Amino acid sequence: MRLLASVLSIGLATSMSAQTSDGLYSNLLSMSMAANAKAMQATIGRNLAEAAQAMPPEAYSFKVTPQVRSFAELVGHVASANIFFCAQAKGVAPPDTNYEKAGATKAEMVKALTDSLAYCDQVYATTTDQNFYEPRRMALSTSGQQTQRGALLMFNTTHENEHYGNMVVYLRLKGIVPPSTARPAAPRK
Repeated sequence: MRLLASVLSIGLATSMSAQTSDGLYSNLLSMSMAANAKAMQATIGRNLAEAAQAMPPEAYSFKVTPQVRSFAELVGHVASANIFFCAQAKGVAPPDTNYEKAGATKAEMVKALTDSLAYCDQVYATTTDQNFYEPRRMALSTSGQQTQRGALLMFNTTHENEHYGNMVVYLRLKGIVPPSTARPAAPRK
């Protein structure tokens, strides 16, 4: 299981480096799995929050194609998933959230995302190398299947990175430079 966690960590670091051009993985990663998870979450959490803020309110209903989520639904999906995965990592039953509801405003979606990131921040902050590998029951498992606290957090970060990539497309199609690209392009003082 530790080998799997190490492989996932390397894969996530590579993904993170590709998504966040100002977040050098060599400055973030260490020998501590808990510290690695926290660093990756801080990076993607920042990108998600800034992407949600960057999209204008009138574009929250924008869909790349009719078959996909609107930007609002995408932000809501990430917020719901954050609560879902982080609650399990914490060892509690995930509350029922439905942030993907149709017609949600930018203000509602930014609040949902911000709240979900704050919830997860508390779980990541209390994650240590000692409790990283603690068993956790998976909420959707009908057979009581278990995984590890750290695996749930790493899956959450992977999920966030996946959907940040979706958000980048939405932003670009609206002529907005994504935060992870805009940040390093800003003049340095």
